[in-house]
Amino acid sequence: MKNFIEELRWRGMLQDIMPGTEELLSSGVVKGYIGFDPTADSLGVGNLVQVMSLLHFQQCGHKPIALVGGATGMVGDPSGKSLERNLLNEETLQHNLACQKAQLEKFLDFNCGERSAEIVNNYDWFKNFSFLEFIRDVGKHITINYMLAKDSVQKRMDSGMSFTEFSYQLVQGYDFYYLWKHQGVRLQMGGSDQWGNIVTGTELIRRKDAGEAFALTTPLIKKADGTKFGKTEGGNVWLDPKRTSPYQFYQFWLNAADEDSKNYIRIFTLKTKEEVEALETEHLKAPHLRLLQKELAKEVTIRVHSEKDYLSAVEASEILFGKGTAEALMNLSETDLLAVFEGVPQVEISKNELDAGINIVDFFADKTNIFSSRGEARKMILGGGVLVNKEKIDNVERSLNASDLIREKYILAQKGKKNYFLVICE
Repeated sequence: MKNFIEELRWRGMLQDIMPGTEELLSSGVVKGYIGFDPTADSLGVGNLVQVMSLLHFQQCGHKPIALVGGATGMVGDPSGKSLERNLLNEETLQHNLACQKAQLEKFLDFNCGERSAEIVNNYDWFKNFSFLEFIRDVGKHITINYMLAKDSVQKRMDSGMSFTEFSYQLVQGYDFYYLWKHQGVRLQMGGSDQWGNIVTGTELIRRKDAGEAFALTTPLIKKADGTKFGKTEGGNVWLDPKRTSPYQFYQFWLNAADEDSKNYIRIFTLKTKEEVEALETEHLKAPHLRLLQKELAKEVTIRVHSEKDYLSAVEASEILFGKGTAEALMNLSETDLLAVFEGVPQVEISKNELDAGINIVDFFADKTNIFSSRGEARKMILGGGVLVNKEKIDNVERSLNASDLIREKYILAQKGKKNYFLVICE
C-alpha cells in the first residue's frame, strides 16, 4: 500500500499535520473522516479536494468516513466567512443532504472489507442532545479564551458574530469526540480553514476523556492569477449536471492555465507521480496542444459524470472549431448549445415565417442581415461558403423550414470557416 502522507505531499495536498499522525497511519488501518457542509444540493469542484483526500486515504489502506452535516448545517460554519450565513429550513437541508450523499457514493468504495467507506450524519447523535446537556457535557471543557483565539473568530470580531456561529467549533469538536468514542475514528481531515475547528475536536477528546486524536489539512487552492478556484463568470462549478452541464464542467478544466493545470492534475486525478511527470514533459514540447489540460479534463469529467458525457463534451467542443458533425450539433442540449456558442452573434426571427419556408438567400440577406446584400449571399452560397447546422448549402433555391430547427428553436448559420451566427426563432 502507498504511504498516505507521502501521497499527499508529492501531490501538493498537505498543509498542516499534527505531530504523531504519520506514526498513527503506519500502525495499521486507521479510520479518518471529513465533514461536508450541506449549504447547497450539490458539491462543487472545491469539495473535490476533500473527496480526493478520502479516496487517496482509502487507496492507501485506510477507512474513509464522509460526514454530512445534518446538525452543523443548522448552525453555520463561520470559517472563511465575512458575514453571517442564512440558516436553512428543514426541508431544504434534508434535500441538500440527500443530494450530496448520492454524489459522495460515486467516488468511494463501500464494499472492500475493513476499508469500506461510510457516510454518517451528525444529526443522528445531536437530535436527542438537549442544550443543557450540551453546555454541561461539552461546553465546560473548552474555555472562552480558547475559542476566541481561533482565526475564524478573530476575523469576525469587527463585523460581529452570533452565538450560533461562535458555538460552531464546539459542535464540530463534539462530532470528532463522538466518532472517536463510538466508532474508533482517530483522524479528522479538512481544508486548512478548518484547522481551528478540527483541533478543538482533538482538545475536547483530550480534556473530556484523556484520549488522543490527530489532524491534518489540505491547502486552500488558489488560481495562478489570484482569482478564486471553482468559480467562472457564470458562478460556481458544480458536480450536479443540472447546475453545471458536463460540457461546461469539461470546459472548466480544459481552459485551466498551464501553471494551474500542473497543480490540478496532481490534486484531482489518480495519475501516479511518474505519469504526471511524463505528461508534463510531453506538454512542454508542444504547450499549444494543451495535453495536460486535456488529460485533466478527461479524467475528472469521466469520474464525476461518465465516459459518455466526456465524449459528448469533446464532440461539443469540436463543433465550434469546425470539426463537429451535424448529428453532434442536433444532439446538443439547449444548455450546451447556448454554452458552446456563448458570445456568438445572435439574430432573432419569427418562427411563424418558417412555416411557409424561407428561401436561403432571403434568410441570409433579408431576414437575418448576415449578408449585407442578396448578391453577396448568392455568390457565397454558390461558392460553398455557407453552412446551416454544419451542413454545406450550395443551392440558392433551398428553403429553410421548421424541420431545420435545433431543439425546435435555433438555427446555426455559418459564413465562411469561423463566422457563426445563432438564429433564434420564436
